[in-house]
Amino acid sequence: MFALLALGSAVVYGAADFIGGLTSRRADTVAIVLISQAAGLALVSLVLFLVPTSRPATADWLWGGLAGLAGGVGVGLLYRALAVGVMAVVAPITAVSAVVVPVAFAVALGERPAFLESAGIALAMMAILLVSQQTTSGPGLAVKRRSGIGLALAAGVAIGFFFLALANTSPDAGLWPLVAARMASVTLFTAVAVLARRSLRMERKLVLTAMAGGVLDMLANLLYLLASRMGPLTLAVTLSSLYPASTVLLARVVLHERLTARQWAGVLLALVAILLIVA
Repeated sequence: MFALLALGSAVVYGAADFIGGLTSRRADTVAIVLISQAAGLALVSLVLFLVPTSRPATADWLWGGLAGLAGGVGVGLLYRALAVGVMAVVAPITAVSAVVVPVAFAVALGERPAFLESAGIALAMMAILLVSQQTTSGPGLAVKRRSGIGLALAAGVAIGFFFLALANTSPDAGLWPLVAARMASVTLFTAVAVLARRSLRMERKLVLTAMAGGVLDMLANLLYLLASRMGPLTLAVTLSSLYPASTVLLARVVLHERLTARQWAGVLLALVAILLIVA
């Protein structure tokens, strides 16, 4: 059962990223992230009390808040990268970066990666080089591919810090760390919208789409938490980290995005790198 939950979280994560990136192409990214994060907060608030005997400590609130700030920045950068770049390139770069960050911190704290983890890091770097290759399909598309790479790398680093912070919360806290995370991210993007004088006005259809993306993102978080508590954490992380495949597939089917042979190899290599790093 837990494997199905983890795979479900990967599919839903990928769908949420696709929706967020697609919507950000038609409206302001800050507004899209704010609406989606608020929708996720509403969802987790509704299901919060379904988890019995939750006892969050002060540290859980703090780590959850830090996770929300890092995750909010990561989602904002990711949506922007997906909006200006090629989704099939952006998604795996972000995923690889997000997985590499926790490994780097573990090494800094004295841990030494096993052979498979070291091989995964090497493959991850090769994957980024491959998917970053320019294409001969035209100067406009080449620029579009390059423009999302830097944002994708930054998004992955921020999301990696989100995973690090959330991992420091206690299982006894239930879903409260997710509440703290969403409260922090909603506060952050509300402040950004006010200070930057960003308008939140958009078509009703775009608002509903952004809300759908936020609900899917939070649903993926819930599925992942359930999976990680029902089975081995390493396997749950492995399966949940396959979300770029969902984004790439949706981008191929809906947007008809095309990749060169090298970039397809990079996408596949990125997925293999994720499997090796978290194995």
